Amino acid sequence: MYMIAIAWLYVVLMMSITETSITAGIMTCIVYGIVPLSVVLYIVDAPRRRKNRQRKALDQHMSTKDSKPPSA
Repeated sequence: MYMIAIAWLYVVLMMSITETSITAGIMTCIVYGIVPLSVVLYIVDAPRRRKNRQRKALDQHMSTKDSKPPSA
């Protein structure tokens, strides 16, 4: 997935270089490159973040379960 993102940033960079002014080039880079790519990468990365959050909750649950003294 990151290879596609890098390729897209390259295309957007080439598009922004061909703009007639620096302002138009910067806006092209932001509007066509940075904003859409950050949204797509955030959505694509959601399953990994969910697994990490669940793993962390399970680890915390297990550590608190292990730290309780046995009741007699």
